Amino acid sequence: MTWEVLSFIGTVAFAISGTIIAMEEEYDILGVYILGIITAFGGGAIRNLLIGVPVSTLWDQSSYFITALLSITIVFVFPTILSKHWDRWGNFSDAIGLSAFAIQGAMYAVELNHPISAVIVSAALTGCGGGIVRDVLAGRKPLVFRKEIYAVWAIIAGMALGSGVLSQAWQLYTLFAIITILRVLSYTYNWHLPNKKWVPKT
Repeated sequence: MTWEVLSFIGTVAFAISGTIIAMEEEYDILGVYILGIITAFGGGAIRNLLIGVPVSTLWDQSSYFITALLSITIVFVFPTILSKHWDRWGNFSDAIGLSAFAIQGAMYAVELNHPISAVIVSAALTGCGGGIVRDVLAGRKPLVFRKEIYAVWAIIAGMALGSGVLSQAWQLYTLFAIITILRVLSYTYNWHLPNKKWVPKT
């Protein structure tokens, strides 16, 4: 039940982030709904394709789809009222979603007895894939690759689960708390990975 609650929070956060970007790009209502849904479920769909889980399992998550649709509708109808609350709680909700989705994605791969490389990829795609697809469809450079430390935390979750040392429920919840805290610290203190621009010689 706890994981379901965390997944619902993540679904809401990801759906809202897709909706906000769609509205910033002045998409029509159809585009808003499509981008919101893709942000919430796109990572899971790509993960399923890569690790051998039937993509059709997504259609068994009707409660999550309803939650995402309601979230998108509320933001679209009441953008001004919700903007102040999203500025305060949006990043925290997104951190919860990243952590919960990354761990769940890694657990899918572990249950299928995939190697640690597949577990890491599954965690990263589940936690970050929807956001990457969202930014590409919105004509933006994916934020997870350039602006903030984001995908790294999903990769760490995948490494921890893929190593096989975590199996107890309390260990998974501890990992969830650690990944969430790291994500919160990274955006609070504006942590960045090293980067360098390629400048060709003339």
